[in-house]
Amino acid sequence: MLYNFNFSLTISINFITIFYNLAQTEIAMDINFNKNEDHNKLLLSELKKKLTKVKLGGGKTRIEKLHAKGKLTARERIDYLFDDNKNSIEIAAFAGEEMYAEHGGCPSGGVVVKIGFVKGKQCIVVANDATVKAGAWFPITGKKNLRAQEIAIENKLPIIYLVDSAGVYLPMQDEIFPDKEHFGRIFRNNAIMSSMGITQIAAVMGSCVAGGAYLPIMSDEALIVDKTGSIFLAGSYLVKAAIGESIDNETLGGATTHCEISGVTDYKAKDDKDALDKIKNIIDKIGDYDKAGFNRTDSKKPKENPQDIYGILPKSRADQYDMNDIIKRLVDDSEFEEYKAGFGQTIITGYARIDGWAVGIVANQRKLVKTKKGEMQFGGVIYNDSADKATRFIANCNQKKIPLVFLQDVTGFMVGSKSEHSGIIKDGAKMVNAVSNSVVPKFTIVIGNSYGAGNYAMCGKAYDPRLIAAWPSAELAVMSGNSAAKVLLQIETASLKKKGEEITKEKEEALYNKIKAKYDNQVSPYYAAARLWTDAIIDPLDTRTWISMGIEAANHAPIEKPFNMGVLQV
Repeated sequence: MLYNFNFSLTISINFITIFYNLAQTEIAMDINFNKNEDHNKLLLSELKKKLTKVKLGGGKTRIEKLHAKGKLTARERIDYLFDDNKNSIEIAAFAGEEMYAEHGGCPSGGVVVKIGFVKGKQCIVVANDATVKAGAWFPITGKKNLRAQEIAIENKLPIIYLVDSAGVYLPMQDEIFPDKEHFGRIFRNNAIMSSMGITQIAAVMGSCVAGGAYLPIMSDEALIVDKTGSIFLAGSYLVKAAIGESIDNETLGGATTHCEISGVTDYKAKDDKDALDKIKNIIDKIGDYDKAGFNRTDSKKPKENPQDIYGILPKSRADQYDMNDIIKRLVDDSEFEEYKAGFGQTIITGYARIDGWAVGIVANQRKLVKTKKGEMQFGGVIYNDSADKATRFIANCNQKKIPLVFLQDVTGFMVGSKSEHSGIIKDGAKMVNAVSNSVVPKFTIVIGNSYGAGNYAMCGKAYDPRLIAAWPSAELAVMSGNSAAKVLLQIETASLKKKGEEITKEKEEALYNKIKAKYDNQVSPYYAAARLWTDAIIDPLDTRTWISMGIEAANHAPIEKPFNMGVLQV
């Protein structure tokens, strides 16, 4: 038998070429993974730096002054109150970020809100930060307090107020005083929660002035700290000016007055820690709650390494990736039961567990997909079939009493004549209808893009998610910075040309960069968090904790009405 040397050599060269190409592909993938990882970890580092600054409130000097009075800061009070502060989540830490520079700023909205455990019972705590303008209420402070009460009402969660506030910030009183969603709504909610049987406990640990005095007294039980706590409708100076009476604040509305003379408060505490210990003792006696009955088993960590998320998530918001790779690093045992896997592939739907809780996941697929008809569909875009699939899946989860988790990375619905003629508006409306009428708790994580009507269909803030958090990579806007800048540039240049101005290429480029810079600032997750469009910006690795804490809170509130989508154009 003759040996074919040329044929053997050709085969060997082909194998070498294949292996070389595979090696080059793996190297390219590794490089891309590393670039993504570096970028996302830099974003995470920026988040941690910003959080560190925010947690200082009004600054170290003001914290020292508070300590000198024998008082704890808002965060120290919460830390002391919780069983384990690590087992907690903070709501709206970035409220007011860069919003009130002309007034000296308002870190964290001047109030700290956290969900955690007191004597084993999950509670939400609202603590005024007296280091920020003496705890005065800015417009965003009111909005944040209302958000905390909304969480308590939706989940029938006990709420604890740690009061230390000078009242409304007078230079901005017109933006916080009279409207429906302003300061007065707080007291209305106090009354509503009391009628619902939701436990409310208030501790007056500093100033409690004017209209704000109603909050602790409209709670179920009120405590006051001796010598540092005070409650009155008008302080001594105003009393002197109004009726000519000379009286000091302690006699007017201190702990002894309200515990022994007026009967306004129920308990007198000698200091902050004593007040917090009394709250612990009250919470410890509360009976068990009626549960919604969401399914939970033993928690299991993901088999796939969650740290990989940093390398999987692309540096550019325009790049494609497989959302399945993210899901497998978020769910227990990396097990995901996909629903209608081969249909409507730009939305992924399926069942999984997160920290033992059964969940239904609705996620935007971010890679280019090919349909059975041979058509290509862009990742991150909602098509007719994917909207139809998501609608059906949401209905199924409602029937089975399974909480929903939305993972957003969406650019919007598909446009063009083909989609319009196929009724994309009708299919999109069906999905929005299902999200709107869903009776099981919904939780939204903004991973990447959250643009236009895609934000609505994927359960944006307007659609009542129990919690909504963003990763540092998130962008929230009507459209991307590039697209918006191009549209706005056309409008701007047309306007200038009408005025007779000549638009050179250089001037057009400068205009574009100026518009894009402004828009890019507005799509930032910090811009959204400052305005409470999201509840937090979180490390992707904290996603499981947020969803688990959210479902545990939601389990306090049994579902009271059936799922009904009303009139629907099928």
